[in-house]
Amino acid sequence: MAKSFPGNQEPEYQLTDALDTDYYAVFSDIPEADRKIWQRTRDFAQAHVETMRQGWNDHHYPLEVARAMGQVGLINDGVDHPDLEQFSPLAAGLVNMELSRVDGSLGTILAVQGGLALRTITMFGSEEQQAKYVKAIANVDLPAAFGLTEPDHGSDSTGLETTATRQTDGSYVIRGSKRWIGNGSSGGITITFARVADQGADDDGKVRGFIVPQDAEGYSGTPIRHKGVLRAIDQAHIYYDDVKVGTDALIPGVKSFRNVSEVLYATRIGVAWSALGHATAVFESALSYSTQRRQFGKYLAEHQMIQERLTRMLSDLVSMQLYMVRIAELEAAGTLKPTQAALAKYNNTRVARRIAADARDMLGGNGILLENGVIQHMADIEGIHTYEGTESVQALLVGRDITGHGAFA
Repeated sequence: MAKSFPGNQEPEYQLTDALDTDYYAVFSDIPEADRKIWQRTRDFAQAHVETMRQGWNDHHYPLEVARAMGQVGLINDGVDHPDLEQFSPLAAGLVNMELSRVDGSLGTILAVQGGLALRTITMFGSEEQQAKYVKAIANVDLPAAFGLTEPDHGSDSTGLETTATRQTDGSYVIRGSKRWIGNGSSGGITITFARVADQGADDDGKVRGFIVPQDAEGYSGTPIRHKGVLRAIDQAHIYYDDVKVGTDALIPGVKSFRNVSEVLYATRIGVAWSALGHATAVFESALSYSTQRRQFGKYLAEHQMIQERLTRMLSDLVSMQLYMVRIAELEAAGTLKPTQAALAKYNNTRVARRIAADARDMLGGNGILLENGVIQHMADIEGIHTYEGTESVQALLVGRDITGHGAFA
């Protein structure tokens, strides 16, 4: 029997259970089909939460969990294709939200494999490429990466310098580098964006897309170590040392950077949903802690300051929920504008950071323990706040839309 000591009666806190916070009942009347997909996601995430937490702690990517996600049909991210189960925009968002509520790396696996790679192939790939890759990517039989960002070109990815030199036989030689590429060293394929070099050709200097096998000669992808966020999925630094690919590697529908932007616009919706998942997790942890932790002779929840802070956090959370339900409605109606997706991403990652900071502070010293969830979510929010376009990029997209003036340069 454990000994009892004065001043050591602190309970074992239960802070990561879902509370299904829905103060304005925005999810109360969702279609049953969407609710079943949401529950499927919760069941999957909970079954793998310990593996993902250990992966985060060890800075290890458990690729078997990504494959399991594919096997239960959670990778499609709302992508519309005959070979995929059809998710409504709301269902796709709920999947993203729930995965991120449990573990941010799970949400990023979906964003990379489904939101970026799968979406690119379904939107722009040839019939042959779709037949070969769609189901393989959706099932995660084949890990897939989206190679856009370069060491010298992050927010200004339009300035990418990787080249694809067209050869006389129609093949291409790719030379350059990419950085922060999820799944870029996982043994599958990397959808690579490069500028065509073919003097006199119509697409000389244009950004095109290529499917590059990661076992191709000259391709090297190395996981980036020492990350403080999203530690249970690898991002890679990639070098293309004159990687030769055939004519069948060219993704025919990608004809300029504008097409790349179409993919990014769609995935920003997923990032906004992901931010809502993180924010829900940290708010619910703070609320649970307030009813379990005693200080100054009573539960934290009985203190006026705590109630005011929880109310402020809840008001922010409700605003995020309302944003995303409306986004899903607009997307379902086919009227969603890219800048509306950008504003949702801009708002939700900013607000999620604010809620997480309050939650971390409320938990005091217990807030920095990984087992209590908040500090991991707080760190992972920093990752989603940056990828798929930084706060500044989103602001410039929306600013151009509302003023009519571009201010990127």
